[in-house]
Amino acid sequence: GYRTPTIQRLRLGARRDGTLTALIHDAIIQTSTVHEFAEQAATCSRMMYGSPNIRTTHRLAALDVPTPAWMRAPGECPGMYALESAIDELAVACGVDPVELRIRNDPDRDPESGLRWSSRNLVTCLREGAERFGWQPRDPTPGTRSDGSYRVQIGAADIGTGARTVLTQIAADELGVPFEQVHIDIGDSALPFAFVAGGSSGTASWGSAVVLACRQLRERLGAGEQSPIEVEADSASDIDAQRDDLSRHAFGAQFAEVRVDVDTGEVRVPRMLGAFAAGRILNPMTARSQFIGGMTWGLSMALLEESVMDVEFGDYLNHDFAQYHVPACADVLDIDAFWVDDPDENLNPMGSKGIGEIGIVGAAAAIANAVYHATGKRIRDLPITPARLVE
Repeated sequence: GYRTPTIQRLRLGARRDGTLTALIHDAIIQTSTVHEFAEQAATCSRMMYGSPNIRTTHRLAALDVPTPAWMRAPGECPGMYALESAIDELAVACGVDPVELRIRNDPDRDPESGLRWSSRNLVTCLREGAERFGWQPRDPTPGTRSDGSYRVQIGAADIGTGARTVLTQIAADELGVPFEQVHIDIGDSALPFAFVAGGSSGTASWGSAVVLACRQLRERLGAGEQSPIEVEADSASDIDAQRDDLSRHAFGAQFAEVRVDVDTGEVRVPRMLGAFAAGRILNPMTARSQFIGGMTWGLSMALLEESVMDVEFGDYLNHDFAQYHVPACADVLDIDAFWVDDPDENLNPMGSKGIGEIGIVGAAAAIANAVYHATGKRIRDLPITPARLVE
């Protein structure tokens, strides 16, 4: 046999302090068309908590399935899952600690029969269990932490650019707390809307909102407001208000050394260096990865990547990495990047600029110019292949 599936619906009525006034528990139970089997899922709601009004119903849905059977804690197992989930939701809605709410609704007598309990030490279990478990230091509500940490939620996306790290760092810097005390949630459609991860504007846009929210939080904490505190900030108005009389860009210079085989025309790049002025660098480790990654992609663009189309059939001939070439480790030798101190507070509160794309921008040109310096030949079409060099 198997435990039968159930569909359960609970409706709770309560006073503001969480004291129950009504409890309705309806259960639909699956059974077979051969034998009637009733999993009494709602029965537990008749005696678990005290309420002047309790109603439970069970309905069977006979389907062409095998007949269910008794399984460990029949009735109570699925029924208590539904009931205790609803009780916990009630505690959150009333702003009452879930343990305390259950204690407040502990009945002196069996609510269904009115009989005295032979013994009922549920309150003792709740209190002693909470003490042993360390319940009191728990998060009082979802998203807040009584240990002094902070949660930041924004609909940003980390596509490998280090957004999660840098946004956590921005919040920690603005709040004046260690990095480890900030927890960030991103990449969820349930979170507040955020700008797309593109256009070298992700950190500038997302970070501005994080900074504004952190500043609001600090102001409210400074005014003596008690946690948990929830704040919201929108960077759109802040970005729109930036000075229109300024041209805002990040800049960089790239240098490349090439070696060209005089017999085969093969080009190798033993050394590349990028120098960038891109506002305040918020995280040196991830920024360097962005710069070098972009330069590597630029090297690939300059020497390797090319889509070849069959013009007669309108299809690409190189569908895989065996024929569409990208750099391997042997192709990327000594690539380095550095930046100058260039905070620009005309752009955003962090003084940062976008760095996600600038690394690739000048790389191909630097390599092509180096090839010209080595061979005296200008290559106008990329990639710079041996065939094009020997034409």
